[in-house]
Amino acid sequence: MSVMRKNALPGSSSQHRWWIAAIALLSVVAALIALTLSTPTPAEAPVAPPPTVDIPQSPANASPGTPAQPSTVAPDVVIADAEGAPRTADFRQLAAAAATAIYTWDTRTSSYSEVYSRLRDWWDVLPDGSNPLAVLVQEFEATGVNAGSYATLADQQAHRSAAVESLHCDSELAKVRERPAPWEGLHVCTVSVSVLDQSIFARNIYTAPVSVMVNCPPALTAPTDHCVMVGFYAAQSRIVY
Repeated sequence: MSVMRKNALPGSSSQHRWWIAAIALLSVVAALIALTLSTPTPAEAPVAPPPTVDIPQSPANASPGTPAQPSTVAPDVVIADAEGAPRTADFRQLAAAAATAIYTWDTRTSSYSEVYSRLRDWWDVLPDGSNPLAVLVQEFEATGVNAGSYATLADQQAHRSAAVESLHCDSELAKVRERPAPWEGLHVCTVSVSVLDQSIFARNIYTAPVSVMVNCPPALTAPTDHCVMVGFYAAQSRIVY
């Protein structure tokens, strides 16, 4: 019996050492794993932010001092033709512009024929010939100037300008109430203008009346979208009051 115990001891000692080595190896492996897990992961380099870009504000978010984009709708813009006549459907506006044009000229920059031609382009001759250009010549001469006097005025470097003082149209005029216009769209306005005559010798300011006839839509003889002048009276005996 004692012999058998002695033979078993060496085997037991060898097995014991194997387990000790195995445990030691496992301990080393566990320590390495623990060391790996405990090592902090290097942080990634931060990504640089993009450069700052100013973003335009919308009109709703704009500050009080920020100008909004201009509107695409133009309020009541009046376009003038080559001779300065406004292209408008407002007969009162056209009558006022015509009255000042009738009493505006400058001998320093325009000849008499050029002044007449400008007014001729304002005057729209009606299809029935009821407003011939002979009336234009007659009434323009009633403003105090004709071809002969214009030449004399040119030697004096004379020029004339005018500004509207008052404007009365249609039913505001007693004569129109007594005798209304023969068709819809035909209007009569009497304009009082302040006239300034100047030359190298004198300066004179006075008030003059002029009655202007304007033809507008829906008149069949008028343009479809604006009014035109079809006559004016400057002679005192023909002014419409």
